[in-house]
Amino acid sequence: MYVMKEDAYLRKLELRGIKPTANRLLILRTMMDMNRAVSQSDLEERLQTVDKSTIFRTISLFLSHHLIHGVDDGSGAVKYAVCSDECTCSVSDQHVHFYCEECHRAFCFRNMTVPVAVVPEGFILRGVNYVLKGVCPDCRAKVPKD
Repeated sequence: MYVMKEDAYLRKLELRGIKPTANRLLILRTMMDMNRAVSQSDLEERLQTVDKSTIFRTISLFLSHHLIHGVDDGSGAVKYAVCSDECTCSVSDQHVHFYCEECHRAFCFRNMTVPVAVVPEGFILRGVNYVLKGVCPDCRAKVPKD
């Protein structure tokens, strides 16, 4: 089963034209295993054996090849999530994100598309940021019931 997962990571990199290296595979695997949008500091904490500049360069590479997308959830730190294989990071691919105000995690709601606004003539729409804020199920379960 581990080999099958490793093949999936290699395929994701190949699909975006990214040469696989040990660190790139490790960072991609970590991002996918965390199953949510993660910040650079989340990755640095999780991958203490990987140099911070390597993580930064890898995030930049992944962004430029549309393997991941950035999420500005209002927390002050951009979070990153792995794109689906079909994603081109165009406005029509944008989806809703949820920011938990308790644990400060961001989640992708891939099945909820962002309503696209029509901008006035002369403007070019390149991105949409739609973030819902509240409490995630894990944090809600921790609240004592009255």
